[in-house]
Amino acid sequence: MHDSLVVFTQGLALNKRGSRSAFPSRVSAQDVADKARVSISAVSRTFTEGASVSATMRARVEAAAKVLGFRPNHAARSLVTGRTDLIGLVSNHFANPAFLDVFDHFTQQLQARGLRPLLANLAERGGADAALEMMLKYSVDAVLIATSAPPAGFAERCVAAGLPVMHLFGRKGGPAAAPVVTVDNAAAGAEVGKLMFARGLRRLAFLGASRTDMASRDRCRGFERALSKHGCKLVAKHFGGDYSHEHGRQGMHALLDASPEIDGVFCGDDIIALGAMDACRERGIVVPRDVSIVGFDDMPLAAWAAYRLTTVRQPIAAMIEQAIAQIAAWLVEPDQVPASTIFDAEIVERGSLIAAGIKDRPSVVRRPTAARRR
Repeated sequence: MHDSLVVFTQGLALNKRGSRSAFPSRVSAQDVADKARVSISAVSRTFTEGASVSATMRARVEAAAKVLGFRPNHAARSLVTGRTDLIGLVSNHFANPAFLDVFDHFTQQLQARGLRPLLANLAERGGADAALEMMLKYSVDAVLIATSAPPAGFAERCVAAGLPVMHLFGRKGGPAAAPVVTVDNAAAGAEVGKLMFARGLRRLAFLGASRTDMASRDRCRGFERALSKHGCKLVAKHFGGDYSHEHGRQGMHALLDASPEIDGVFCGDDIIALGAMDACRERGIVVPRDVSIVGFDDMPLAAWAAYRLTTVRQPIAAMIEQAIAQIAAWLVEPDQVPASTIFDAEIVERGSLIAAGIKDRPSVVRRPTAARRR
């Protein structure tokens, strides 16, 4: 029997044929079989989940694999099992800092289950077609859509292609193409409306992302309905652009130019809210003395001393854990389609919302300052 351990000489490796290579030769299943003096099928069964192999045989194979540094070839195994252990994550929010947490939790949860991520960006033109093509090309086992505004019909196309789909941040009671894991955005918006009204704010506005983004629309809808119950109407609402700091900054300037009397703004997410706060700084408007600002998500930046943003916290880690757990269970029992899961959101108060009991607010004269919006 040959010894297939790689020998290093002067920084180069000798492969099994004795020729020099810049890299060590890869240990194969046959090498493990030779080392353990078993058949290659025994090696295959040892590293195939659920396959029948005796404890003695498993111990011999695993010992040989450890000595040789063998790792099972997932690509080869997928030919037998029909599974790639790849889970696609598709989103159009890769530029949003809040989604760094999403990607972090997503990869951690997958790795903990022996699964692997495949990321696809929906933001570019033709992104939906390219993303679906990638999912099919690499034979992902399932797809997790992580955006509140996927391209129209994208989930339906994935389902039609035979891919199990979960929709993270989807809409409660929306299209039934895919189960959703989300929060009740309208209910959360209503809680923000109640709180801001209770703090004595009456000249309120909403600053959201695109009008096609259902999360922004639902948050605004809940906010507006809660205020209307107290006889309070929104002074203004502004949609357009995306979830970005610059959109929040420009949008806040537009709101203040059109309605300088505003004393509170609920923003569609935190990064928009941070842009709105910076717009206020540019105009000499003090938050929350002159204008209160509330965000949504509770991204890490929201707690920074420069912002101390009051915001609505989504339990991101728990939501992703639930979505991945449901996908993993779905792969084991493909006929058992998961139910949608709606999580509770909570308001986290910091320094951007006027405190309770402060009634005498200074009157601030604000003139349009379009020149500052470069």
